[in-house]
Amino acid sequence: MRSLPYFCRGQVVRGFGRGSKQLGIPTANFPEQVVDNLPADVSTGIYYGWASVGSGDVHKMVVSIGWNPYYKNMKKSMETHIIHTFEEDFYGEILSVAIVGYLRPEKNFDSLESLISAIQGDIEEAKKRLDLPEYLKLKDDNFFQVPKSKIMNGH
Repeated sequence: MRSLPYFCRGQVVRGFGRGSKQLGIPTANFPEQVVDNLPADVSTGIYYGWASVGSGDVHKMVVSIGWNPYYKNMKKSMETHIIHTFEEDFYGEILSVAIVGYLRPEKNFDSLESLISAIQGDIEEAKKRLDLPEYLKLKDDNFFQVPKSKIMNGH
């Protein structure tokens, strides 16, 4: 995946309503326009990187890009779980993400519990990898310092 690190931003939109409610793992969803503009070599799967909401702090994150086989989605989605506790929802805010690494391909699960367990494992692995110097430095990338008023893909 030559496109990594990959930087994009867009307005947070309502997703399928499953992240917080069914999984206990809230996600911020990008509009179709951002998903449709992903580079061709960014395959579906689970990635990790950095994210900020509005002009807020930069936090570790994991992002699922794809069809969510467990839920049999008809539309490709990009769902970001920011590893931070937010006091309230931030629909309509601008989400900025830097995708820096790949964890695993998408796969189906035989139960909700096994899906949740895999996501929790992804989160723990992302936390470890993002502490490595080559990824930690991207937390301070200029991308997170620029005015966040427009949707963009790339850097």
